[in-house]
Amino acid sequence: MKFKNIRRVVLAAVLLPFVFMIAEGVVLIRFSLMQYRALENDHLFADVLARGGSIAANEILAELVAARTYINNPNEMTKAAMMERRSALDSERARFNASLPPVETLDLGLQSQLANLRLAYSRIVATRSAVDRGYYGKGGNPVHIYGQAGLKQLGLVESLSSRIHDPVLLRKSSELMSILLTYYGERLIGNLGQRYFDRADFSAMSHEQLVQGETMLGNGMDRLRFHSSSPVVREILAYRSQPDEVWADTFTNAMVSGALRPDKAIRDKWIGIQNKRLDFLQQKIASVTDDIHVTGQKLSMRSHIHMTVVLALSSGLVLLVALIVALAVRGIRLVARVTEERELLINELRNAAQTDLLTGLYNRRGFEAAALALLMQAEYGSRWISVVLFDLDHFKKINDIYGHDAGDIVLKHVAGVARESFRSFDLLVRHGGEEFMALLPDSTPEDAAVVAERVRLAIEAAEIALPSGERLRMTASFGCAGRANAVSNRNFDDLVKRADLALYAAKASGRNCVVAGPIVPSAASQEERRKSAGGTHDFRK
Repeated sequence: MKFKNIRRVVLAAVLLPFVFMIAEGVVLIRFSLMQYRALENDHLFADVLARGGSIAANEILAELVAARTYINNPNEMTKAAMMERRSALDSERARFNASLPPVETLDLGLQSQLANLRLAYSRIVATRSAVDRGYYGKGGNPVHIYGQAGLKQLGLVESLSSRIHDPVLLRKSSELMSILLTYYGERLIGNLGQRYFDRADFSAMSHEQLVQGETMLGNGMDRLRFHSSSPVVREILAYRSQPDEVWADTFTNAMVSGALRPDKAIRDKWIGIQNKRLDFLQQKIASVTDDIHVTGQKLSMRSHIHMTVVLALSSGLVLLVALIVALAVRGIRLVARVTEERELLINELRNAAQTDLLTGLYNRRGFEAAALALLMQAEYGSRWISVVLFDLDHFKKINDIYGHDAGDIVLKHVAGVARESFRSFDLLVRHGGEEFMALLPDSTPEDAAVVAERVRLAIEAAEIALPSGERLRMTASFGCAGRANAVSNRNFDDLVKRADLALYAAKASGRNCVVAGPIVPSAASQEERRKSAGGTHDFRK
């Protein structure tokens, strides 16, 4: 198995269990958070339902009664009572609005209901102003304004109850809404029935509202029968089946149909039964409301337990992650260190196989691999490619006079000068002994000769210091050959041979010159180069 595959197996063995553990932990934590949010949501709506129902059944109707009392008998006492009921309604409304979820989290239907409820309350505010200014005469009745606000309050609360997730709280909220609807209907019937008996401004609108109250009462009772398994509902149904209750319902039906004639004895008995019924329903509303509050508190406790579990799971997961990460980091570092050492060893072996240890240039093996890549790249563009072959003049004398160590110094120094003088993209190789070769891509033989001349001058101008303190100066002979690098002509050996012939021609012409192709330079030019040379221990001749 390859070393890279071993590293992958090690990393997979360390990281895969960690990934699966993280995924399971995230799923578990996400589920716990969802439960926490659901329980907190139910706790929130438990308060919303109880408060909103109380507003619809008590505060709105209580202010209506206080307003009508003030309209019919305006004095300081009735005004103070009316202002107290207004303050109570406003206070409960503020608490109700504060307990509502953010408006942006509600769906469009609930947002529309909330807007309609605000509009209904704005009409109550306008009605208050009208009452204070005396626009309502004696016998005036703003029951329609308050009645519409109460209905919209009940409608919003019922819609909000549909967002409860806990089945127990959902059942109790439905029971509360049924009792509230029944109570609200009874309250309307009680107020309007008393006016019916007293013949106090009982108009066609009043009769219409009486019918509306009877309809609400019927709907509330139908919903209560649906929840007949609840102890509280069974008590209400049993209470409504008593003889006096049946008697009162009979006269209520006659009142709605308009067949009942007002009678003081009937009036007193009916009003007494109606008031007892309202008190009984108020007790049941308080009982169910308290029960919903208790259920909400239990949900809140459950949500806190869930949150504690989430935090515990998160903490455990974090510790586990930290442990696994620490182990993984150690494993990865170990693998990385082994890999790095292996790669360094491979690079050293590769460099040793492809690089001349003395000069740091390519050896023939490394040069052939790099040259093949350049040739293949150049073939597709049919561009020129050239070879420069150069040899140090009279190098054998260096070894004979100063020894091979000095010869190595000379070779290393010349290699450095050549590396700096050739172009950065030219390929330079120690071809053997004191002979060097360069591959020049995108270069004609004339271009190669220009570069070679620059290198020749650099070698000629360089002074080489020996450990003994002596300084040497060297020259080199250059042969250049080139061709258009077409696909049909891939014979690199032929190019090297032609460069070698050019180098031979350069040496035959007196050395220290550049020959592009097997053309011998003139003797005059060679003599001029010799005269330009100077210094001690000069091996340029």
